[in-house]
Amino acid sequence: MPDEITSVLRDTGARARLPEWLRVKTGKGHLSCRMRELMAAGGVHTVCESAHCPNIGECYSSGTATFMILGTTCTRDCRFCAVEHGTPGPVDPDEPRRVAETAAGIGLRYVVVTSVTRDDLPDGGAAHFAATVRAIKDRIPGVKVEVLPSDLQGDVDALKTILTAEPDVFNHNVETVRRLQKTVRPDAGYETSLGMLRSAHELGAVTKSGLIVGMGETREEIRETLRDLADVGVSIVTIGQYLQPTRRHLPVDRYVEPSEFDEFAQWGREAGLANVVSGPFVRSSYHAAEAAECLDQGPPTGREGANR
Repeated sequence: MPDEITSVLRDTGARARLPEWLRVKTGKGHLSCRMRELMAAGGVHTVCESAHCPNIGECYSSGTATFMILGTTCTRDCRFCAVEHGTPGPVDPDEPRRVAETAAGIGLRYVVVTSVTRDDLPDGGAAHFAATVRAIKDRIPGVKVEVLPSDLQGDVDALKTILTAEPDVFNHNVETVRRLQKTVRPDAGYETSLGMLRSAHELGAVTKSGLIVGMGETREEIRETLRDLADVGVSIVTIGQYLQPTRRHLPVDRYVEPSEFDEFAQWGREAGLANVVSGPFVRSSYHAAEAAECLDQGPPTGREGANR
């Protein structure tokens, strides 16, 4: 099995400049291949593959994955993201069933469902999200489901549609600090994202968000963002290192030291967040089930919220 981080950076020529702490360990090849076979057999997609996630070897080897619904083509072209953009195809009404069957076949007890952004749909794909959550819960009794939709263009009615399916965690990423929003994700907005998270919290959902760092933000801006997320009721935040997928994407501004990720986690806890999962390879759904355990146990203390 190829080195996954080499795959992520294959077009950038950056591998030789990577610091030692960004040398990822691949998972067990035969188990990872088996997961790919199961996904292909079920006719489903994962963001793990579409976004060139550096943790794919580890996660596939441990039997976890993040399903990506509503196709593989995004209507937006965020400058940090490797997912293909363009004109998406029609929504597949059978996809919720296939996702549920595949999750059951893998034996998942905690399922994360994300999607490409579908600004072409009147509800942003909210009804499809809700149908997928219901299908999973009907198929796997006692399962927990985390959803990770787009900002739905700020449509609170669309948000309510998703929440009627009762996902256990509502995750939506602000991705970067306020100042860099238009550079990093030109079709989105910081206030729109905060507004969706606030509305989800006020509607009774457990909320989660994520940041990627190393794109030119300052340390104080990271701290401010953590305070902003706590202020709108977010419980869990993930923080990871940005890795440039291809030469056409934003270049990496800096590689953040592991000790700084520990510090970010501490800042988040000081701001009132229940858990901060922070480390170079952390992504929004990395160890999602473990991250959500804090909601039953109370806020972590010391360095428990930091994860490398």
